[in-house]
Amino acid sequence: MTVWLSRIKSFVGPNVYTAVPDGGWGWVVAVAFFLVELFTYGVIKSFGIFLKDLMTEFDESNTRVSWIVSICVFVMTFTAPLSSVMSNRFGFQPVVMFGGFLISLGTISSAFTTSIDQMYITIGVIAGLGYCLTFLPTVTLLSLYFSQRRSIVTAMASTGESFAIFTFAPAFTALKGSIGWRHTIVVIGLLQGTIIVCGALLRPIVIDQFGHLDADSSQNKNHQQGPDGILMASDVEHGQQAEGGNTRPSPHNQGGEARRTKLLDLSMLKQGSFICYSAFGLFATLGFFAPQLYVVELSTSHGVDRDKAAYTLSAMAIAEIFGRLTIGWIMSWGRVRKIFVLLACVLMLGAVLVLFALVKGLWAVVACCILYGFLLGNVASTHIPMLAEDDVVGIQLMPSAVGIYVGIQSFAGLAGPPLGGVLVDITQNYGSAFYSCAAGMALGALFLGLVLPAKSSRLCLKKSEPGQRDEAVAVGELSSNHLNTGPRSDQNSSEE
Repeated sequence: MTVWLSRIKSFVGPNVYTAVPDGGWGWVVAVAFFLVELFTYGVIKSFGIFLKDLMTEFDESNTRVSWIVSICVFVMTFTAPLSSVMSNRFGFQPVVMFGGFLISLGTISSAFTTSIDQMYITIGVIAGLGYCLTFLPTVTLLSLYFSQRRSIVTAMASTGESFAIFTFAPAFTALKGSIGWRHTIVVIGLLQGTIIVCGALLRPIVIDQFGHLDADSSQNKNHQQGPDGILMASDVEHGQQAEGGNTRPSPHNQGGEARRTKLLDLSMLKQGSFICYSAFGLFATLGFFAPQLYVVELSTSHGVDRDKAAYTLSAMAIAEIFGRLTIGWIMSWGRVRKIFVLLACVLMLGAVLVLFALVKGLWAVVACCILYGFLLGNVASTHIPMLAEDDVVGIQLMPSAVGIYVGIQSFAGLAGPPLGGVLVDITQNYGSAFYSCAAGMALGALFLGLVLPAKSSRLCLKKSEPGQRDEAVAVGELSSNHLNTGPRSDQNSSEE
């Protein structure tokens, strides 16, 4: 039994590297992120196939039913800072596994509800919290395992939600016709239990720049989390360096020690670039969920058979896969300013949303779905990893910045689907929901265009906190130590 427990620990315990591996166990994390995307955003974006069933079952309006997805998205995004705090406190593995349990519990429980209000709790609150605790820690850890390949790997792994829309929409529509919508939701909840296994595979990454640890010995060592979210071997293990006969703690570890107790870093809120980028995410989110929710009903309002209309989601999903892979390839060139590429995609996405409201007929809607899916894949797979770029906040602040950024998005996620439902109820035209999405995307493009000016202007505060200044000095010292291996004078040591 002890041998088996030891093998399990070595399989799920920390991974020790001397530098960011840009691969290694990161490929397993990429597969886990693919499956997490499949059963989180993929399920949310496929929920539109149950719209009419819930309206008929509970005798409710579009607006009331739309609140299910709206509350779910709001809880998922508003609690994002909580996800960052829990991940920093307990680690990625237990947080994601607990989130997977909540998702399955909430989804399966919704099959036994007797009113829309109960579904607000089961899918909206319980499953929504689970979505938050699974998605953000996984994408954050994936970013820590990669550097040069980050864009292309994240793009490939994020195709999970696209594959889900492509397969789930027609498959669950057919299953719903055979066993009913309640039993179909139970099946979905059981499949979402896969996320618990994915969480167990999220092994922490330990950067041992001195090469003194291995995977087995790291199990019993004390580790501290560095400023970029990567575990650093502590000073007690090997952080003391002999210099002129004296021992002194590693400067990098000093920075980690200073930041160790800070579970959520809010310093990026002083940066104008982050404020503008968060405003972009806030308004652009209006166009992320409503189209998938209403495109089937838009098609049927044009006289398209409902079974055929379900394939519009599949067309959108296929195009989104190509969009994610294409943007990952473009971003990996290294010769383009990534934020400019994202801005161009957002502008074109807003134009396509307007086209949805203007076209008629199945093939015209399918063409819009292909364009929208391709551009959505461009934006969806890059807007969160873009936080790691120096144009926004950089990799050092990403683990905390991603929680705050997604939390700000929550308000648009709460307002988007109900706003579309209200406009549809008032105008009796599903195209009006797409106009509201286009307006939000246009405002998002405006703020995205202000990110670089804000980064280079006085909107970014010049003063830094004492802790940040100390960390900068420590990192500078570390770089100097790596470049200058000779003995240092007492005068230099005293200046430090």
